[in-house]
Amino acid sequence: MSTLYASLFADHQSRLIAAGCFALTIALYFLSKVLYARVKTMWFTPLVAVPIVLVAFVAFLHIPYPVYFRDTRWLMWLLGPATVAFAVPIYEYRELMKRHWLSLAVGVAVGIVVAVGGSLALAKLLHLSPELQRSLMTRSISTPFALAVSDRIHAPRDLTALFVIATGVCGMLFGELVLALLPLRSRLARGALFGAAAHGVGTAKARELGSEEGVVASLTMMIAGVVMVLLAPMFSMLPI
Repeated sequence: MSTLYASLFADHQSRLIAAGCFALTIALYFLSKVLYARVKTMWFTPLVAVPIVLVAFVAFLHIPYPVYFRDTRWLMWLLGPATVAFAVPIYEYRELMKRHWLSLAVGVAVGIVVAVGGSLALAKLLHLSPELQRSLMTRSISTPFALAVSDRIHAPRDLTALFVIATGVCGMLFGELVLALLPLRSRLARGALFGAAAHGVGTAKARELGSEEGVVASLTMMIAGVVMVLLAPMFSMLPI
């Protein structure tokens, strides 16, 4: 009986910790947004500041990842609707799509080839395991699409999500530096760069540059994600 009580107490404690982690994650996100609105520095962006604080918090209190993920998994589910929401403003710019459909199509195609080919080449150069290679292939598309592709090519979902987030953060941090070095002056090119290389995070950054850049980034990200899902069976046949 004492063992049963101990088990119930541990489960109740685990639920409380999971709920606390969920509340802390939400609170840190909104706090980071407020700080970033006041001070435009990369260290206050939610995708940089929140994970750093959460990792330090979880590591300091020795909270197991399954306990943290118990309630916060619902935030992962919201990635799907959030990604679809990026498509809402696209309707308002349908004329832009009609005028530049060829440029958008070529940009998405080149982006996919470079992302997949570059990831595989780097993985081969570093002699990474097949699981890491398959996860790296999906790093340049938004998380919901990447997870769908990873299921089709039998890649670990956790590694896929990690590489996608890391790619998005790098794209957000170094995207403007790349724009400063490359002669990309049109809004179409600037938006497509962020959308193709840094998916959702890059799209959010592109929206800071302008509404048209944000729309082009959203469109590029959505098309690239859909194309990657459709091509997933072919990726599974690549030599790894």
